[in-house]
Amino acid sequence: MSAVVIVGGTSGLGREVAKHYADAGRTVYLTGRDPDRAAAVAAEVGGDTHGLALELAQPESIAGRLADIGPVQYLVLSAIDRDHNTAAGYDLKAATYLVTMKMIGYTEVIHALLPRLGPDSSIVLFGGQALNRPYPGSTTVSTVNGGVVGMVNTLTFELAPIRVNGLHPGVIGDSPYWASKPPAVLEPSIARTPIGRLVTMNEITHAVVFLLENTGVNGVNLAVDGGWTLK
Repeated sequence: MSAVVIVGGTSGLGREVAKHYADAGRTVYLTGRDPDRAAAVAAEVGGDTHGLALELAQPESIAGRLADIGPVQYLVLSAIDRDHNTAAGYDLKAATYLVTMKMIGYTEVIHALLPRLGPDSSIVLFGGQALNRPYPGSTTVSTVNGGVVGMVNTLTFELAPIRVNGLHPGVIGDSPYWASKPPAVLEPSIARTPIGRLVTMNEITHAVVFLLENTGVNGVNLAVDGGWTLK
């Protein structure tokens, strides 16, 4: 059976998706920047899971890092970096890193693996709701998340019949990043979320699986935020 590849699979949402497919008996490749950490997380996830070192911000190295992967059915690009950047205090190095990682790195992964994807393969790209709910310091983050929408739109046609979808989470209450935040940070988001709570990592995982496996869903940029962006 073809493999599942999770780019950015050593922590957070990517790791949860990797665990889902490993538990289902699939061959899984997860990537992270550090080779030792990628190998350790693969061992923790268990099953037929393999850890690979991959730095998306060094796109010239990507093809070589992925060279040993065979046929791929599902590809998830979930790697993120939380850049805090403003026009007034612009950090050129940080902005260049994030734009390269998400816009060029994501695309180069697809380019490198494309010969190993088949007509029944599908791809999910992670963006985020900073696209629709910008905040001070989100200049680069909001921009690249908008770029994910553009990538989904064009790749849906360019890669057909391979399906391409985007996933844009809101605040994820039990994720490693958000769970450590004090109540004063989370309560305003909870108050504006119609379901009365923040979404969970399990709900995001289920959304990824839905986008990967539902063969009628294509070219969708799905918000999973409990309705947070509606208020």
